[in-house]
Amino acid sequence: MKNLSRRQFLKALSAGSLVTLSGISPNSWGANARVVIVGGGTGGATAAKYLKKADPSIQVTLIEKNPRYYTCYMSNEVLGGERTLDSLSFGYNGLSSKYGINIVHDEVIAINANSKSISTASGATIAYDRCIVSPGIDFRYDLIQGYDATIAETTIHHAWKAGTQTTGLRQQLEAMPDGGTFVMAAPPNPYRCPPAPYERASQVAHYFKKHKPASKVLILDPKSGFAKQALFEEGWMDLYGYGTDNSMIEWVSGTDNLASAVDVANKTVTTVGGSIVNADVLNIIPAQKAGKIAFSTGLTDDSGWCPIKPNSFESTLHANIHVIGDSSNSSPLPKSGFAANSEAKACALAIAALLNGHEPTQTSFINGCYSIVGDDYAISIVAIYQLSKDGTAIEKIANAGGTSPLAAGDDERKVDVQYAYSWYNNFTRDVFY
Repeated sequence: MKNLSRRQFLKALSAGSLVTLSGISPNSWGANARVVIVGGGTGGATAAKYLKKADPSIQVTLIEKNPRYYTCYMSNEVLGGERTLDSLSFGYNGLSSKYGINIVHDEVIAINANSKSISTASGATIAYDRCIVSPGIDFRYDLIQGYDATIAETTIHHAWKAGTQTTGLRQQLEAMPDGGTFVMAAPPNPYRCPPAPYERASQVAHYFKKHKPASKVLILDPKSGFAKQALFEEGWMDLYGYGTDNSMIEWVSGTDNLASAVDVANKTVTTVGGSIVNADVLNIIPAQKAGKIAFSTGLTDDSGWCPIKPNSFESTLHANIHVIGDSSNSSPLPKSGFAANSEAKACALAIAALLNGHEPTQTSFINGCYSIVGDDYAISIVAIYQLSKDGTAIEKIANAGGTSPLAAGDDERKVDVQYAYSWYNNFTRDVFY
């Protein structure tokens, strides 16, 4: 990998020609073992597919409440007016017809680690030999006075799960008068997709620049810095006058700027520092935690996330249950769709090995992220990770990957947009087909 340039690496990513696994053999057989996957997002769908690729004899059941999945990655472009929500929508027929995966559209209400069985809302009980839990994130509404799931769904959206809230927030932006202010309360670490709040600010500014040029974007951020900050700020300077008196984007940072209360009627947010901020459109992104089923199953620790064994993603709290994606505490891997896909492949290979009486093999992990800042302007980051020598931790490989260069010029930024779209098409094909 050391002889591969960042540009070549990104080109390979966008073409879908890189994988994180080695050693998958169609000649391994798990004696018809049963693996049940809870959650059909990026992690769960990838795990189902790659389990079947690793060992076709494994009976794989994927339980997902919704018939279609909407990707969070690229959903900020819906706010910018460059995509429709339907363009982010994927079903499960490909996984079923091509790989023989049993797709069950139902809601998991309980996982019994002792009996190794799953109960669903329809009354079904499904047994497993190993279970993969990939429930995504939930939100710490309790930390923001006056804010809850109902308000988020109907009035002040977080839109941190792609779907109706995404289109609802877009409609609020369209209805906002020119000269108004979009206020986004960014979440504290850790949270889903570290660069996403700043891509969102960029996409909203992109929409304002074209349709409401007197409007502003205000980011209230409890953090002192953020992912790809120098690249974002350069893009904001190039496109939105950042740092000038006429800047379309303002970033206010520091612990005092954590959102502590919301007044729905007056569209205000109060920070822990005591500031009361008025908005024409208010976007509150709460602190996050593991998905609900992870808590009810006892898979979480005091951090609110799920501790795992890095070589297999098996829970350290319950045997035979593996946790992947955003709910897992797999630091330094970020909580992202790309990382979830990488974790799912590693987990699938580990489970196939375990069911065949072998120990999991060494594996590596990849994370990559494109952020579209405006017209013909994207930035990117790539990082590669591996297991520590003793297999007890995940380590970032020094000098592997990297970010888009600063001051790269228009052609570089435009090419990254093309790569971003190509990556999305190939990545979702890898997950769902």
